[in-house]
Amino acid sequence: MPRTAPPAADPSAARGGRRIQVRRSGVHGRGVFAAQDIAEGEVLAEYTGEVISWQEAQDRHPHDPKQPNHTFYFHVDEDRVIDAKHGGNSSRWINHSCAPNCYADERGGRIFITALRNIRAGEELNYDYGLIIDERYTPKLKAEYPCWCGSPQCRGTLLAPKRGWAPPGPSAPPREAQTKVKAQAKAPPQPGRKAAARPETQTRAAAPAPQRKARSPRR
Repeated sequence: MPRTAPPAADPSAARGGRRIQVRRSGVHGRGVFAAQDIAEGEVLAEYTGEVISWQEAQDRHPHDPKQPNHTFYFHVDEDRVIDAKHGGNSSRWINHSCAPNCYADERGGRIFITALRNIRAGEELNYDYGLIIDERYTPKLKAEYPCWCGSPQCRGTLLAPKRGWAPPGPSAPPREAQTKVKAQAKAPPQPGRKAAARPETQTRAAAPAPQRKARSPRR
């Protein structure tokens, strides 16, 4: 049975106003930008949505028949997927980068988008989707998941190497993320990566398509 994560304090809002905003991106479709300076380690948003099983994800797939590899799914573990098309927030519009300024931090089945470094107001937020598929990486498969981040470190694909690669992130969890998870530990139980389609339709995926079960590198 699908369920939606319980409401939590919105980390995208701060005392001085909202810290992030959604607008058109030069990388791909919509993007999320820093509305004010952000410090390394700050939790910017929780990736929210309905928490569903892989079977349910398969039943719902695709979100867009014209772009079957592009979804709002975020792979939590081998049994659960977050579908941000239902109950999602602005975090679903965060684009991929091979040289990211954020990372996705999984804590107790919840996903927190956290600043990997200091971010200046106006910068687009991004993280490495780190998509790994359990099949041989062929040029054709890589081309199905193109990357347009434009960084010098660009891999040319959203697919992450299966060996010798680790998702960007600090060795210790961000203090704010720890605090938030502890504060919500008594809440009802609840809760990747993404793909790209050149501009108008924006989509994200924890798994490229449920038929190709992806796995997220463990943090």
